[in-house]
Amino acid sequence: MTPHRHLDQRLKVQHFRAVDAIAAHGSLLKAATALSLSQPALSKTVRDVEDILGVMLFERNPRGVAPTAAGVAFIESARRLLAELRRLDETLDVVSSSSRGGVALGVLPVAASGVLPGALARMRKAQPDIQIRMEEGRTEELLPLLAAGDIDLIVGRLYEPAMPDAFEREALWTEPMSILARADHPIFEAATVAIEQLRRYDLVLPTMTQRMGQEIEQLLRRLGLAPRTSYRSSSAGFIREMLYGGDFIAIMPRLMMVGDILRGSLRLAPLPIASPERPAGLIRRADAPLSPAGRAFVDILRAYVEDLTRQGVAAP
Repeated sequence: MTPHRHLDQRLKVQHFRAVDAIAAHGSLLKAATALSLSQPALSKTVRDVEDILGVMLFERNPRGVAPTAAGVAFIESARRLLAELRRLDETLDVVSSSSRGGVALGVLPVAASGVLPGALARMRKAQPDIQIRMEEGRTEELLPLLAAGDIDLIVGRLYEPAMPDAFEREALWTEPMSILARADHPIFEAATVAIEQLRRYDLVLPTMTQRMGQEIEQLLRRLGLAPRTSYRSSSAGFIREMLYGGDFIAIMPRLMMVGDILRGSLRLAPLPIASPERPAGLIRRADAPLSPAGRAFVDILRAYVEDLTRQGVAAP
């Protein structure tokens, strides 16, 4: 029978910080520098942790160190614990002041340039004391941060997980691929946009993620549009300037430039062929209730999307 390790009595916060730093940097020397420790002191701390646990946490390799299976398990727990301590620090600040705290958002690229700016503008007016921290990235980059508690929510496109996980997904809107062009573009002279009209103009296409690029390429093939007649960019600013500066048209997620649509400078139209709805919304941890600041953000985002739907800009 394995003896009880009494980890709750023997492990200290410094142990978790040391192991987390080594995992993050992949090197004892770099981790020691980040923690303002000497390398021998950090090595001793890791040995102390391994003695308490009775397992080896890291193995040396030509590039530095890599976690063992036990190390991976410990690192995951360490990051959750350190995130909870940071959250406690923020909560204590809220309790001792008039502030309502903050919320950390993971944001996918389309949401970052689409619905999020409008929602945050409303948040600023309604809840000026709430601090917002944002981390932009792809779903596969943001989910580990959500699991570790480094962020509270992920906002953006919802993809079906390959395997069941511990996250709740809430669809708030859909962002099907649509046609966007400047408001006075000749393509809008007809009541509906036909495939023949699309072939008259050069395209400027977003490449924020590989998945989005693949979806657009499939649509181009179905529409019979030559990929060589298009520009591609991961910059929303570049795409916007190309649309304003000529007769370019874009095929992109419906709400990617919703601010320009609301201001009347860009206009959208549905594609002349059926395309997937592409649900989007929120991802959160099922085992971690949102803070008051997090709930306030979710309420404001829902209300903003509902307004966009009433205006005919967002699709429910």
